[in-house]
Amino acid sequence: MITIKKAEQLRLVLGDQLNLQHSWFTQVDETVVYVMMEVRQETDYVLHHAQKIIAIFAAMRAFAHELEQAGHRVHYLKIDDGQNRHAIPANLHMLAQAYGAKKFAYQAPDEWRLDLQLSEMASNPQLPGVMVDTEHFYTSREEVAVFFSQRKQWLMEAFYRSMRVQHRILVEEKNQPVGGAWNFDHDNRKSWPGLPWEPADDRPRYDHSTLWASIARAGVKSFGEAHAEQFRWPLHRADALQQLQHFIQHALPHFGEFQDAMSSNAWRLFHSMLSFALNVKMLSPREVIDAVLDVYRERQLPLASVEGFIRQIIGWREYVRGVYWHRMPKYEESNYFNHKHALPEWFWNGETKMRCVATAITQSLQQAHAHHIQRLMVIGNFALLAGLDPKPVHQWYLGIYIDAFEWVELPNTIGMSQFADGGHLATKPYVSSAAYIDRMSDYCKSCYYNKKLRVGEQACPFNSLYWDFHHRHERLLGKNPRLGIVYKQLRQMKETDLNALQERAQYIQLHLHQI
Repeated sequence: MITIKKAEQLRLVLGDQLNLQHSWFTQVDETVVYVMMEVRQETDYVLHHAQKIIAIFAAMRAFAHELEQAGHRVHYLKIDDGQNRHAIPANLHMLAQAYGAKKFAYQAPDEWRLDLQLSEMASNPQLPGVMVDTEHFYTSREEVAVFFSQRKQWLMEAFYRSMRVQHRILVEEKNQPVGGAWNFDHDNRKSWPGLPWEPADDRPRYDHSTLWASIARAGVKSFGEAHAEQFRWPLHRADALQQLQHFIQHALPHFGEFQDAMSSNAWRLFHSMLSFALNVKMLSPREVIDAVLDVYRERQLPLASVEGFIRQIIGWREYVRGVYWHRMPKYEESNYFNHKHALPEWFWNGETKMRCVATAITQSLQQAHAHHIQRLMVIGNFALLAGLDPKPVHQWYLGIYIDAFEWVELPNTIGMSQFADGGHLATKPYVSSAAYIDRMSDYCKSCYYNKKLRVGEQACPFNSLYWDFHHRHERLLGKNPRLGIVYKQLRQMKETDLNALQERAQYIQLHLHQI
């Protein structure tokens, strides 16, 4: 190894810790070397979408360059670096020896496995380490659990209201909500008729074909379309800030009413496309919310849109992180219904006759993105109704979406989407028949299956699966107060009709690869 200037301390920066506002970077310290690395440990623990790998590596490289431009010392190990040992501990020990460093520091990881790995490493007296906060979230890891410690249920709404009051967000005197209601969810459930137009895609374009070639040469496996020559995700803080302003000006006014809408003709609709930038910490949740509130006060944007967007960040995002740290490490193994079916092959190519599922999965493969209703009420809905094993479902979600990091994805999939935790997070399973999908999208048009039929070869699989799911899990769900109407309808159903539904559902489950 080439002789290099010695350092007293290494500071590890992970790929989702690209926060230029962190206090680490307020002063240049020649005794400190910032370490960043592209490692197979992180590319290979699940199969990832090509765009996700490109985005994280490209954003990391841009971040390292910005640190160097600011005068900081950086040691960056690329995926094809001959010195790269492709595991974080091995690389840290190698670099500590090279620099003569006697200690290292790291920001609190957001994933359990990394937290365990680095805490074990930090306890080694040969290279002791210290953990500092990421300075990103509103809450600590434990804060949500403390909030719910004296409550029977972990209802997000209760936590969300407390966050609004605590941080003085959309509250008036006596801690009352602006507009007289804490949320306007009932106003945010419209289907999109085609107007107003989806805003223009203002995201930057980058040519990352050279990076993608190096990833491929390194033997990293992936799936989905890379689009390396026309890469559209914000990978610099400046890009992310521009995307934030574009969203506020052009999409946010319509975000609220159409946030649950789905269309085969407009995959972005009025969503912010900021989740990747937020989850790798190029943007902070505070500055995003502050920017939204500033424009709301200036322009009087629709309160339903503003509140709905803020709820996703200060409510849901902080909430699921708290759930994650409270329930890990066993959370990943949750399987309340004991579902065992493997993922059908079309999860990897989108080739199913169900137009809604095919559209959502194909879009995910092409764009590394789908919005929350596509994830929850199309793909996740089918996975739960069909009895797919929740752990592979979770691993698929974690791999395919560019914004999927385990702390936020796992509770959303295991808890919200698959109800695999038995109701710790959600008060009922989020499932539906074809009627909901038809109401919120254009997917049922020109579909091979008939949305109105329950049985028969061309009956929409969602219909029979929906009733069969509730029937077969009556022991676990029958006393749920939110499902009273469903079970009343089931009990009133003719035995011949129920048998036909069960037969159709069983056929679908036995032929998942062919539907």
